[in-house]
Amino acid sequence: MAVAQSSAHSAPTLRVAFLDVGQGDAIFIESPTGSQMLIDGGFDRSVLRRLGEHMTLSDRTIDVVLATHPDADHIGGLISVLERYDVGHLFHAGVLADTPAYEAFESARTTSEAQSHVTQRDTIIDLGGGAYVRILFPDRVLSEHTETNQASAFAEVVYGDIEFLLTGDAPESIERYVLALEGESIESEVLKAGHHGSKTSSGEAFVAAVHPAYAVISAGKDNRYGHPHKEVLETFTAHDAAVLGTYERGDVLFETDGSSIWLIK
Repeated sequence: MAVAQSSAHSAPTLRVAFLDVGQGDAIFIESPTGSQMLIDGGFDRSVLRRLGEHMTLSDRTIDVVLATHPDADHIGGLISVLERYDVGHLFHAGVLADTPAYEAFESARTTSEAQSHVTQRDTIIDLGGGAYVRILFPDRVLSEHTETNQASAFAEVVYGDIEFLLTGDAPESIERYVLALEGESIESEVLKAGHHGSKTSSGEAFVAAVHPAYAVISAGKDNRYGHPHKEVLETFTAHDAAVLGTYERGDVLFETDGSSIWLIK
C-alpha cells in the first residue's frame, strides 16, 4: 500500500471526507474533475453544516447521492440535502422501513428531480478523471421487506491504485458473502468500519482480507450504543490498521493522486 505522510503533490487528486455527523454516516467525495458524490447523510440537518466545510457557498449541486440503506441515521440528513441541493442521480436500496424518517425520505426522493436508481452490484458510477465508484452489494433485487442492515450497499471508491471500501451497516454475514464474491480484490487502503464500529460488523476474516492501512469509524461521541466496541478496536489493532474516529477527530479527510494517499485531517 502506498501511504504517504506529506500532501505535497502536483497530480489531480480525489478527496474523500468522512463527515462528523454524530451517530451516523455521511461520506463526501470530490473527484479530480470536481464531480461530487455524497454517500449517506447522517440523522439530521447537521450534514448541511459539514458539507459547507467542503463545498463552496455558491455550489448547490451534487452529482450523485447514494443512500446505503433506509435507517434514520443514514437517510435522515438526506432529506435536507435533497431539498437544498440539485441532485443528479440518487441510488437507494429499494427496501422499506416503517419509520417517519423513511417516509420523509421517500417523499423527498419522489419529488426530487434526481434520476432514481435501485442499487445493484457492478454498477459503475464514473466520477471523472479516472475516479469511479463500483457497487459490490446487493448482487440481486432485494425484497422490499429485507432487514435494513442486511440490505446495506457496499461501495468501492477507486482512483488509480488506491481504494476506499464503504460498507454501511452491513453485518458479518454480508461481509463474508461479499468476501466470497470479491476474493483478494477486496483489499483496500481505507475501510469504513461497518455499523459505526459495532461488534456485529468488522469480522476478523473480513478485516484480514481488506488489510486496510486506515479504519474509519463514524460514530457519535459518548453514544448510547457504546460504539466503537472493544472487540472491533482490537481486531483493527491486530491487523495494523490505524483507527480514525469521527467521535474524536471530527471530519476525517483523505486525499489521493491514485498512487499515494494522504491523511489531511
